[in-house]
Amino acid sequence: QVQLVESGGGLVQAGGSLRLSCAASRTIFSINTMGWYRQAPGKQRELVATITSGGTTNYAESVKGRFTISRDNAKNTVSLQMNSLKPEDTAVYYCNAKTTTPRSITNNWGQGTQVTVSS
Repeated sequence: QVQLVESGGGLVQAGGSLRLSCAASRTIFSINTMGWYRQAPGKQRELVATITSGGTTNYAESVKGRFTISRDNAKNTVSLQMNSLKPEDTAVYYCNAKTTTPRSITNNWGQGTQVTVSS
């Protein structure tokens, strides 16, 4: 129902910063939760951060204090500011949109953007 396109990934050195953006094909005002997940080679996809329509945020313990998720409903975008990057942060980062209704749960994913942190 909603298409998501990530951007902003790239190669950075440890300690550097990167800002990821997720552009949605329609308004995200009604999307209950948007977030970022990541998957490293040989690893399962894991939650990085989420933000609800009400502005409540949730972060993985490993990124608390370093990453900040935000949403701009007017621009239909969700961003992830990543500071103090570590080699362990290397992964493909995926944008996610989840909407829960009395009838169903809708879960949409972007195609992912590569983040590589060198030591």
